[in-house]
This record gives sequence, C-alpha cells and structure tokens, in this order.
Amino acid sequence: MDDDPTTPGAVFVHGLWHGAWCWDGVRAALHERGVGSIAVELPLTDLAADTRATRDALDRFGRPAVLVGHSYGGAVVTGAGAHPLVRELVYVAAFQLDDGESVSRVLPGRSVPETRLGEALRVTGDEVALDPVLGPRLLYGDAPPGVAAEAAARLRPVGRRVFRGVPSAVAWHTVPSTYVVCAADEVVHPELQRAMAQRATRRLEWPCGHSPAATRPEVVAGLVADRVAAVG
Repeated sequence: MDDDPTTPGAVFVHGLWHGAWCWDGVRAALHERGVGSIAVELPLTDLAADTRATRDALDRFGRPAVLVGHSYGGAVVTGAGAHPLVRELVYVAAFQLDDGESVSRVLPGRSVPETRLGEALRVTGDEVALDPVLGPRLLYGDAPPGVAAEAAARLRPVGRRVFRGVPSAVAWHTVPSTYVVCAADEVVHPELQRAMAQRATRRLEWPCGHSPAATRPEVVAGLVADRVAAVG
C-alpha cells in the first residue's frame, strides 16, 4: 500500500440503516489492488451531521480522494464533496441532489415511479427503522441468502431528519462525477436514478439490485480503482 500522501485513494459513504461495515468487501478488493481507502461511519441523525462526519474523515485521510456515496450517501457526498481533497464523486444508486433538494424531494414537478420502500418504513418517535422482512428483501433481493441475512442483522434505525436535509453545497457542479444506475433496484427506482444520472459527468448501468457492494464487491472495487487511477 502506497503511504505517499499525494497518492489518491477512496473514501466511502454508506446509506441509510447501514454502517461503514457495508463497504468491507469492496475495501478488501481495493486493498488487493494497492488502493488505500477508508469508510465513514455516519451518525445518521441528520444530513448536516453526516456531512461533517465525512469532511472530518477526509481530513483524517489526508490525501486526494474519490468520494463514493451509496443511496442516501449520495446526499452526503454532494455536500462533503466540496472538500479540497475530493477529486471525483461516485454515486452508486445514490441521491445526486441539486440546490434545495432532499432525499424526500428530488426533481420536484417530475413524475417518477415509486418503489415499495414506503411500505417498509417503521416510524417510532424521531426514528425510522425498516420492516424486518420487507426491508432486507428490497435492499438485498439479488444477494445470496447468507449475505442478505448477515447484512440485515446489522441494520439500525435512523433519525427522521435525514429525509429532509438539504446539502450545504452541491459539489458536482464543479467536481467531476460518475453515476452508477442499478437497473433492478427496488429501493431507489431506476427511472429516478437515470434522471439524476443526467447530472453526472459519466454514467454507467449495472443489471443489479440496490446493494452492489454486497452482491458484486469486485465490480464496485474495479470501478473505484479505475476512477482513482484516472484522478492520479
């Protein structure tokens, strides 16, 4: 692993109900390729706190970075991507938000099909959890049963305010970005992803569900390694 602080690497940002652990397979595959990386552990209380946590992680990383966001993590990297160390943004089935948008209000005025995610939400006070059966089915429908069960056991509730947070900056206006559409996604509708992907510098489409870090970590690592090499 190259310890030169000028050598680019990757910083990963997870989505709702997850943790830094969901990137373990991708990071292991990157390590084999000689690419350094870290994964941020978001508090998942609100977007501002999650953005601060990511900017702090970039400070600790201390080298040029490709900043990767999955799902809600896209909202986070949109704001945190204004950090001076960020060289490119990668959105994986993620919310590439524009000014004034939140994950609950994307492309206002545009009709986009919904998924069954709303059915899976379980709200208690200020927290939102997932139905223990439908939630994992939507997140990991194309994953091997063992992989899906292991991930489902680690999911955690999130704060209600995360759904309304608006990014403090819109980094993709000035930072290059790559968007990966997951064509069989049952959480963020592929048509919504394709619409957001029009904002990106580069667009790809994979025939997978919502969680390619779990179902195809080598493929995700290959893409990230390529983008790290491109900014190096």
